[in-house]
Amino acid sequence: MTSEFRHIPVMLPECLEYLQLETHHTFVDGTLGGAGHSLEVAKRLGKDGTLIGIDQDQVALAAARERLEALPEDERPTLKLLHGNFGDMDDLLLQAEVPWVDRFLFDLGVSSVQIDTPSRGFSFKENGPLDMRMDPGTQTLTAAEIVNTYNAADLARIFRTYADEKWASRIADFICDFREREPITESEQLVEVIKAAIPASARRNGGHPAKRTFQALRIEVNSELSVLKDALEAAIRWLPVGGRIVVLSYHSIEDRVVKEVFADAAKGCICPPELPICACGRVPIVKQVLKKPLPPTAEEIERNPRARSAKLRAVERIN
Repeated sequence: MTSEFRHIPVMLPECLEYLQLETHHTFVDGTLGGAGHSLEVAKRLGKDGTLIGIDQDQVALAAARERLEALPEDERPTLKLLHGNFGDMDDLLLQAEVPWVDRFLFDLGVSSVQIDTPSRGFSFKENGPLDMRMDPGTQTLTAAEIVNTYNAADLARIFRTYADEKWASRIADFICDFREREPITESEQLVEVIKAAIPASARRNGGHPAKRTFQALRIEVNSELSVLKDALEAAIRWLPVGGRIVVLSYHSIEDRVVKEVFADAAKGCICPPELPICACGRVPIVKQVLKKPLPPTAEEIERNPRARSAKLRAVERIN
């Protein structure tokens, strides 16, 4: 197994605490990766449980399978590892042939394997083709196509909406000017355009100047926010009463999606207050297990810097 897949799973004790696993449970890891969380989940499920792992990356699936199948056979849950996007949750769970799912976990962090492989085009630190597709085998839209064909207004909207980029309009204008001379096909080219667009005084603080733009492009290429919404809504539908969903998010934009989906599912009657009785018939489907998102401890951040921006949210189905 590649060393990249041996990273420390973020907020593992907290995930296990709020999942409240039991040995007979059917559990879905919607973002399997190298099975960092799922390995510990599998130990708690044991031979009477079922573990379904979903990932778009075949390399991740292979690494996860190696780790999970190394568990003793008489202590290992039934494993169903599926290649796919968690936005297709309904289809994937029909494929897995399960009647319901007791527990879901979504760790929304991007794996280091994807970020650190230059040929995938995610990294702003090493040169590579501007790709950024999570699943190149099935996806067609690339980051290169976006930066070379979207107009300035659409580029600025993406950078502003998906990354809170202060210099969104200026970066978009610089991209459009540059591509008139030559297409932007390499990550190194785009980094230089972004650096030119952001004033030197603004580049001195806040990390790498291209970080936000690359994040926004990755989200656009993979439709990450709409896919996340679809996945969470499907997960709620598959829960029995008492079932739980735990989500780890890493930036405010995706955390907002999680918050809104959970809040909507926890909402009861929406009738005007002047009505004497409820006419909408709406009841809460879930309850929020946590009033506020849970951050990592200071000790974990020191031990595992990847956890710094993590937020944990959890809900339980009640109807």
